[in-house]
Amino acid sequence: MRPSLLPRPLRRFLVMAVVWAAQAALAQMNPGGAPNGLRRAEVRRAEGKITVDGKLDEAGWAAAPTIGEILQREPKPGTAATEKTEVKLLFDSDALYIGAVCFDSEPRRIIGTRMVRDSDLGDDDKIEILVDTFRDRRNAFYFATNPLGVLVDGLIIENGDLNREWDAIWVVRTERTAQGWSAEFAIPFKSLGFRSGTHAWGFNISRTIKRKIEEDRWASPRLDVEFFQVSEAGEVTGISEVNQGHGLDVRPFGAGRWLRNAQTGNNTVTGKPGLDIFYNLTPSLKWSTTFNTDFGETEVDARQINLTRFPLFFPEKRAFFLENVGVFSFGFGDDEELLPFFSRRIGLRAGQEVPILFGTKLTGKVGRTDIGVLDVRTRETNFVGAKNFFVGRVKQNLLRQSYIGAIYTEGDPASPTAARTFGADLLLSTSRFLGRERNFLVGAFAVKSANEGVQADSTAFGFGANYPNDLLEIGIKWMQVPRDFRPALGFAPRTNVRLLNAGFEYDPRPQHFLNVRQMFHEFFYTRFTRLDTGQVESWELFTAPINWRFNSGDRCEFNWVPQFERLFAPFEISDGVMLPPGDYRFTRWRLEAYSASKRPLEARVTWWFGTYWSGHADQIRTTLIYKLAPRLQMSFDTNQTFARLPQGRFVARIFTLRANFSVSPFLTFSNLVQYDNESRNLGWQCRLRWILKPGNDVFLVFNQGWNQAPRGGFRFAPGDTRLAAKVQYTFRF
Repeated sequence: MRPSLLPRPLRRFLVMAVVWAAQAALAQMNPGGAPNGLRRAEVRRAEGKITVDGKLDEAGWAAAPTIGEILQREPKPGTAATEKTEVKLLFDSDALYIGAVCFDSEPRRIIGTRMVRDSDLGDDDKIEILVDTFRDRRNAFYFATNPLGVLVDGLIIENGDLNREWDAIWVVRTERTAQGWSAEFAIPFKSLGFRSGTHAWGFNISRTIKRKIEEDRWASPRLDVEFFQVSEAGEVTGISEVNQGHGLDVRPFGAGRWLRNAQTGNNTVTGKPGLDIFYNLTPSLKWSTTFNTDFGETEVDARQINLTRFPLFFPEKRAFFLENVGVFSFGFGDDEELLPFFSRRIGLRAGQEVPILFGTKLTGKVGRTDIGVLDVRTRETNFVGAKNFFVGRVKQNLLRQSYIGAIYTEGDPASPTAARTFGADLLLSTSRFLGRERNFLVGAFAVKSANEGVQADSTAFGFGANYPNDLLEIGIKWMQVPRDFRPALGFAPRTNVRLLNAGFEYDPRPQHFLNVRQMFHEFFYTRFTRLDTGQVESWELFTAPINWRFNSGDRCEFNWVPQFERLFAPFEISDGVMLPPGDYRFTRWRLEAYSASKRPLEARVTWWFGTYWSGHADQIRTTLIYKLAPRLQMSFDTNQTFARLPQGRFVARIFTLRANFSVSPFLTFSNLVQYDNESRNLGWQCRLRWILKPGNDVFLVFNQGWNQAPRGGFRFAPGDTRLAAKVQYTFRF
């Protein structure tokens, strides 16, 4: 009889997970209507014109009722907020208006530091809004701002993930007052997809008071519920007889580039027109097309030095591929261990840009089915021929929060031969596990690469289960990836392996103990086993005896991480430092301290130390962040590894400086300076973004590099100089 691929404890857990999943499914099948305690509010039609200026002084606002009390979610869930927040909703034929008055007993201590569009507002006071126009309890539109009036928006997908790269056309204005601050949102119905005649929308709003590390929320102010859990939102009614337009946005653009070659001194100027078209085929199905695509405004990648045997992961940053990207997620989400579709395979080759001639994308819903289709044609260059790439994705919604799906990709950027990948996945999820308000999910997947000339087994598969809640999180993930599995448009850094990752996290909130807000006690085990020999390739036991977050917002952590690595071939960990085949057991320790991000000056220190492969190593990372509100934010980060091995010593260094200057939320300068001693290159990128009005933008991007002299020191020779400009204008119909 063939032996089981799973050890006995894992088989037992799998049986338990199936039983739990069945219980979760039964809970979701209960048609008992709205959950108990569902918050509801009515949206009134505005009487007269609303001028969006942050003041909320029109008669329509005065006549509108508030949506009800905003309660604490953290630190004391369900209790009265320490500062009052009043929220009112209005609409007219063209837009939904949201007004929030944030009272504050200490208005001088209100924190607002960010003005760059789509900034991370984790350091600021803020208002966050989600709008689930289809009431599918899975996906929603997201809008946020801070006291400075920054525009932040995105798409919430699969009941918990946020994609910030979706940029809508909308307006927000804020006002600082002696009583606190207020925010006034105007969200055009042309920017929201919804079915005409929809009776109710999902809605939630949250306020963060940063100096108190306090979050207040309208619906579901519970610790086990994150704001992005659309299933736990409240409900608003009353919106009717509005103008959605024809659902057509046409955005022509002009782009130009200037290059000065450092070796020849020659200057090259190029320019091209382009066009982006966005059309709502139905209120829930969007077609996007791009011609002569330009990504000149995209931020450069963060520097990394690879001290592992496997490829590094660099996240996607190009807007066309990030918009509505959630529908293409597969399996356990954005799992870097295995992605059947990784969009950076398209239009990039060995760090060089491959021009895109044409791209089209169809994303959205048809009934209870999520659909994603992507087709891209790249141009021929002097280092790669013209190619076509296709991706198809479908997810059939099951029950309240679950789905079953399939994916298909075609095309190979690295080879002229045919390459296809296809797979299926299942996710069962609930926020009412075992009849209680607890989160639980279980999923499984199988995916096969079918590449021309490869006949061996190339099917990867796996499953996982997770119980992610505030006090206790338990998780397990198991997957098997054969040697010949190669998704040509995907990412699979380790093949010929069987992966097991299992562990738990116990996170109590003690009362009156050293001013600690929450303790995170973590224990996670990860093991990779080779499929061909059954030998363990590597394992790691990550523990966090101390990981404390204080009421002040400060944090400290101590970790003990024993590890094992088995080399089957020599491994050059750094230039001239070659590790021979064999077994390596070592233990890493970490001390980490972060000061609270609410302060103008923030410091972070991380120190890894202990044995490392055949010797010892220290990895020290320091970060200083300075926020001179409201105009300037600066950070300086150092990441250095000092290794002392019998085979040799090496030092790996990365230095990063960021400096953002904001004239207003509509005119911002972003600077990124980076150096690493592997490439010996110093790079500077300066990006200007001028939002003439939402949808109409001017970008100016300057890039300069300097190459370090062979003997090191501070001698640098200038490299190529690049300047890119782009102007885009949106016509809305």
